[in-house]
Amino acid sequence: ISGAFALYPIVVLWSEDFKKENPNVRFNISAGGAGKGISDVLTNMVDIGLVSRDLHSQELDRGAFPIHVAKDAVICTFNSEHPNYDLLKKRGLTQAELSNLFVGQKYKLWSDIDSQFVEKPIAVYVRSDAAGAAETWAKFFFFFLEDLKGVGIFGDPGLAQAIKGDPLAIGFNNLNYVFDLKTKNTTASIAVLPLDINSNGHIDADEDFYAHLDTLTNAVATGKYPSPPARNLTFVIRDDKQTKLLKEFVRFALAKEQQGHLLENGYVPLNNALLAEELKKLGN
Repeated sequence: ISGAFALYPIVVLWSEDFKKENPNVRFNISAGGAGKGISDVLTNMVDIGLVSRDLHSQELDRGAFPIHVAKDAVICTFNSEHPNYDLLKKRGLTQAELSNLFVGQKYKLWSDIDSQFVEKPIAVYVRSDAAGAAETWAKFFFFFLEDLKGVGIFGDPGLAQAIKGDPLAIGFNNLNYVFDLKTKNTTASIAVLPLDINSNGHIDADEDFYAHLDTLTNAVATGKYPSPPARNLTFVIRDDKQTKLLKEFVRFALAKEQQGHLLENGYVPLNNALLAEELKKLGN
């Protein structure tokens, strides 16, 4: 199994639980980005590709067979030591402002966005790998991964670390690399920058769900957090390689017990209708 950093943590947990029931099964799991996952599975390098973006038509034409196993979200992140931390949390940024930051590069200084912000350069960080998070973030602005501009950093852990090390930084991350799963609060030196969804210049009560992991995953589940950047997380196998073992592991991931582990690990489970739809894909 290889692919998306977003899915890697929960797949490791699922594999450990699966081995308890099936001790003769061995797993080799690596994270390298959604692009690597889809490439590896289509070239028969792995059995399952972990993908955190929509599949492209040419990938489906080459035999990619997707099964959604969870949901999560890409979130805007910045350094919690930012000189305008309180104002940014209160004001947020609009979709248009974020697009001008990550695609248009209209703003060079924080004060270019809002005169209330510090007159210092904005440090924009993006992903250097073929990441589902980056493609989903770009799709939020109606652009493509290649259109994102900034300092390229490999992997979700690396991007989070870069933001933690720069007080003037802004970027984007998957939930699991921002929140502490025990406390459900953000980890040291990184914060979530709220989306001003209705573009009225401040974060309203029904837009204010970023302080705690549970409130944010609930916002994803109920659609309060927009999609994109909320998204499906997907197992991809080849349509000509649906072995009994692969189907059993996918069914295991879709089982109620394993779906029940998702919320505590920073993911959003599929509802009953979606579960039935994905299980139907597997046939008998």
